[in-house]
Amino acid sequence: MEKRELTCIGCPLGCQITVTMDNGEITDVAGYTCPRGEKYAREEVTNPTRVVTSIVRVNGGNLAAVSVKTENVIPKDKIFDILAEIKPVVVKAPVKIGDVIVENVADTGVNVIATKNIEAV
Repeated sequence: MEKRELTCIGCPLGCQITVTMDNGEITDVAGYTCPRGEKYAREEVTNPTRVVTSIVRVNGGNLAAVSVKTENVIPKDKIFDILAEIKPVVVKAPVKIGDVIVENVADTGVNVIATKNIEAV
């Protein structure tokens, strides 16, 4: 029997959750105070995912960089591949919130989008 201790990131409470597993199967989840906690714990031990945030350089804008994020969650083990693919990207101003900056990043089927408006100068 294996026990995994997690700190929930589903809400600001940060509950300490214990997931008990037997032969890779979840047998118990304890310590959560809301349904999001149980859902997070079950997903974290079976298929962990994250939203990746970063910045991309901007040419000709009122700011030198734009904040970006993955449009949806991605497998946790793809984080460094995604960051490596984003790092060399440079976009030209103007940039609008929601603009696709990188399509299908790291072959995840998920786009990287802008989260800030950048005006051209």
